[in-house]
Amino acid sequence: MNKYTKGILSLTAMLAASSGQAAVTLYDDGDSTVSTDLLINVFYTHSSNDRLKDANDPNSGLESRDQSRVRIGFLPNYIGFNFNTDANGLKIGARSSFWVTLNDTDINRGAEGLGTRSGIDVRQFYATIDADWGQILLGKDFGLFSRSNILTDELLLGHGQTSDFYGLIDGGNVSFGNIGAGYTYPFPKAQITYRTPDLSGFQVAVGVMDPNKKSKTSSEDNPRFESEISYTNQFDDIGLKAYLNGVKQSSKDSAGETSSNGLGGGVRVDVAGFAFNASGFESKGLGDVAGLDQIITSENTKTKGYLLQGSYSFGQERFVLSYGNSKVKTSGVQTLEYDNAAFAWFHTVNDHLTLVGEYNRTEVNEGRTEKNDTIALGVVVTF
Repeated sequence: MNKYTKGILSLTAMLAASSGQAAVTLYDDGDSTVSTDLLINVFYTHSSNDRLKDANDPNSGLESRDQSRVRIGFLPNYIGFNFNTDANGLKIGARSSFWVTLNDTDINRGAEGLGTRSGIDVRQFYATIDADWGQILLGKDFGLFSRSNILTDELLLGHGQTSDFYGLIDGGNVSFGNIGAGYTYPFPKAQITYRTPDLSGFQVAVGVMDPNKKSKTSSEDNPRFESEISYTNQFDDIGLKAYLNGVKQSSKDSAGETSSNGLGGGVRVDVAGFAFNASGFESKGLGDVAGLDQIITSENTKTKGYLLQGSYSFGQERFVLSYGNSKVKTSGVQTLEYDNAAFAWFHTVNDHLTLVGEYNRTEVNEGRTEKNDTIALGVVVTF
């Protein structure tokens, strides 16, 4: 298993509700521990964007603009704190993490005046109870649907796509990785989730989650249900991870009831420095970017997407090829196709410092065609 794979699996485990993965221990008395972890990434980016001047006239010509930025990449910068103790045969844990953007210096000017408006985004704040029978997580954490799709992305520590269609070129937050171009984002949400212990490589997670509303006056008779079945194992020099996840929810208001559901899955194989990653999803009544957190008022909206990636690692170097695609249909008519092709180079300086060079070509067809080329050069620091 190469250094990058170990790093990604460690980060994945940390983000996926493992509360003891931090690199710096703040307190340890033999029974209880407190630790912290941190990620900072900064990229210089240059994008060249072309869009049709008139969405209704394919012959209207292109409007073009170039934009240079200093910004964060796919993952926001964050600091996390982990707590663990043993009490009466139970392992009690907790995690809180606070995520921030760097790009807040020019998005709130005008009537509000100068200055920064750093928003602290609390994406994780939960407790865990572990025993021989498995784990219960209570609190706020990432959802289960599309969770592994995003955490196995080879570009997780990179930059990803930035299109004008989603307002990302000038956006004051993160780039999008492959969100909207291969998978949806599993927004953090209040939940009660049970995970089985490791069963010869298999693990099942089932979550009851706070539902999303289709309108301010909608009613939700039942919570949102999400689940995932995963299999992880190492066969000599071959590493394997496979998973299947799903979501289901209903929301009803005066306009009617919307039943939303989705199914996702994927597989990742590691062998002899090579890694192959493939994932996909299909959904109804969900958003193409943010799942149920992107309100869809009609179950006639259907989305499907896939992500294909390959990488090769040797020494301190890792090279990645990636292609992701998402299509949205409303009442049987395709209304959006969004894809992103990327090439990335990661150079591991040491356990805490990684250099990144990346190129993304994003194409959008939603009646107003867009092509966007982005070059990103960055530094990632982890503790």
